[in-house]
Amino acid sequence: QVQLVESGGGLVQPGGSLRLSCTVSGIGFSWYTMNWYRQAPGKQRDLVATITSSGGTNYADTVKGRFTISRDNAKDTVFLQMTRLKPEDTAVYWCNAVGTAYSYWGQGTQVTVSS
Repeated sequence: QVQLVESGGGLVQPGGSLRLSCTVSGIGFSWYTMNWYRQAPGKQRDLVATITSSGGTNYADTVKGRFTISRDNAKDTVFLQMTRLKPEDTAVYWCNAVGTAYSYWGQGTQVTVSS
């Protein structure tokens, strides 16, 4: 059974930082491209950051320079380090594993940026 379990969300003040984690089981993690998505209330789900199996990264313009995606293949975990958080970063964040034939999703974690 494939499981993606996100953690690390919560309430943070503007300008603060959070680190999201997504631990994966049931698949060959190191072979998968890993994505972080987010969806704010009333908006569509957007791709935030991507890290490939070889470690290449890509970011949405809205988070470039503030967020960093990384992976630890020994721990089957992908991270999203979020800094200089803004109220508009408030959303549910999901991790997503993409292979050649299948895509898997976590359950999501809420991030709220508010004073």
